[in-house]
Amino acid sequence: MRYSIRHNTSYTYLEPVSLCHNIARLLPRDTPEQTCRGLRIEISPQPAKTSEYRDFFGNRVLYFSVEKEHRELKVNVTSEVEKKYAGPKSIPDYPKADLAQGVNEIAQLKPDAVEIKQYLIPTPMTEGGEEIRRYVLESFSSGRPVFEGVKELNARIHLDFVYKPGFTTIATPLADVMKQKKGVCQDFAHFAISGLRMLGLPVRYVSGYIETISPEGTEKLVGVDASHAWFSVYIPDLGWVDFDPTNNCLAGDQHITIGWGRDYADIAPMEGIILSSGSHELKVSVDVKRFS
Repeated sequence: MRYSIRHNTSYTYLEPVSLCHNIARLLPRDTPEQTCRGLRIEISPQPAKTSEYRDFFGNRVLYFSVEKEHRELKVNVTSEVEKKYAGPKSIPDYPKADLAQGVNEIAQLKPDAVEIKQYLIPTPMTEGGEEIRRYVLESFSSGRPVFEGVKELNARIHLDFVYKPGFTTIATPLADVMKQKKGVCQDFAHFAISGLRMLGLPVRYVSGYIETISPEGTEKLVGVDASHAWFSVYIPDLGWVDFDPTNNCLAGDQHITIGWGRDYADIAPMEGIILSSGSHELKVSVDVKRFS
């Protein structure tokens, strides 16, 4: 199964910008479930310098600088991704260790298991409180396997929280998300990450895309898709398992991964520094198309 993803970003500046330095995390990484087969990057104005590198988490990062005066910056990335996902395992295939056993196994991991243990540490964006911890703990009744507990939590977030674009920003505290029961995919991922880490489970934030399928008989609109986010939990004897609370599912063949980190800040799509005194307007559109 192959997908074509076009991610268009444009900045329009009120005052001319004479210099900007930017990093873009818009290049899909290869995973056991997917391979990036093609990539085209278009930047206007033409950058003076470009380079690609891998960050601490193994994500692909594009650096570029524009060193001439401009009032608009456009970054268009078109990627072709082949999915190798074979469908979710059935529940009997998952380990039966409960929360206490799972946390104990994680604690017994070798000290050099940084790739796993680093996702136990809270961050400013995933800082929660006792109310969030209690909410998450409700999904882990005595003896319930870790996988089944996380699966129920995923479903509860989907049921209890309202998806409402514009209600929050990336700086909105999780306490407000908990109180209002509203937010977007980034908020729901951060909420789950916060609570599960407080219970002793390693969880990472995953950024990517999801194919949007239009109702039967209608044509899919171009540009209606957006960047998506979900969370991935490390389950002993199984590994990383990705859950999507926005859609109440395990991440599957419609999910395309850009990368992951401890929270949104580690995998933000675009970051930069500009030399200008004015404000700017940001527009983003994403289109995900399946072609085989």
